[in-house]
Amino acid sequence: MPIKEYKPTSPGRRGMTAVINEGLSPNKPEKSLTKTIPATGGRNNAGRITVRFRGGGHKRRYRMIDFKREKIGVPGKVAGIEYDPYRTARIALLHYADGEKRYILAPHGLGVGDLVRSGSGSDVRVGNALPLMEVPLGVVIHNVELKPGKGAQLARSAGVSAQVMGRDHGYVQVRLASGEMRKILGTCMATIGQVGNLDHGNVTIGKAGRSRWKGKMPHVRGVVMNPVDHPHGGGEGKAGAGNPHPVSPWGQPAKGFKTRKPRNQSSRYIIASRKKKGR
Repeated sequence: MPIKEYKPTSPGRRGMTAVINEGLSPNKPEKSLTKTIPATGGRNNAGRITVRFRGGGHKRRYRMIDFKREKIGVPGKVAGIEYDPYRTARIALLHYADGEKRYILAPHGLGVGDLVRSGSGSDVRVGNALPLMEVPLGVVIHNVELKPGKGAQLARSAGVSAQVMGRDHGYVQVRLASGEMRKILGTCMATIGQVGNLDHGNVTIGKAGRSRWKGKMPHVRGVVMNPVDHPHGGGEGKAGAGNPHPVSPWGQPAKGFKTRKPRNQSSRYIIASRKKKGR
């Protein structure tokens, strides 16, 4: 989908861009596949803010996405490509041959009227889901599971993809978008193709109000706070608290500090780290 540039009719419009929603379905979302998620404003059940700078925004309905692709052997026809306010990717509404309807992530190149299938033996075509062990080497994939039957957890954002690099004793070596090489069990499901809406990363927000529509509130720097609110706060003028190492509001170092647990069970499946050596 191409990028639209606005004319600089105001300071907020200058430089603003947006994705042209060509080919999106004009129909309302499938009501049986949507639900309401109450707004929290970043607060937990005790009313305390646990996620800062979140609040407001446009009212939205959540679309329930089929990340498991468990309709084995049942062909589904793409009835429409739709916008999803909860994610960067577009979603596709499938009408299955048995009458059921489901949403899936819309890969790049999938169009209205296309047929998709899932399960062992499916063709290696865009939108089809099959076990990693059956995906040929070098093929681009997305919507990748980490545990069989749990549902996809990897490569789900707009324009993202992974690639099958090799096989080894029941595991498949997959290169992720971050550069990380990881072993994943061959019985895990993955979908062929790259996630659609490739131009999402090229959009310029343009003005603060557009972030507020998304429920993002202004992010306040620690140096302008009081000492009671942040370790960087206090001081006269712009002095701050001297020149300390940057930390979070709770004192945890903000740059270069490793927070991953040393005995994380997932680490043993990482073949090559996403971080370059020497950093």
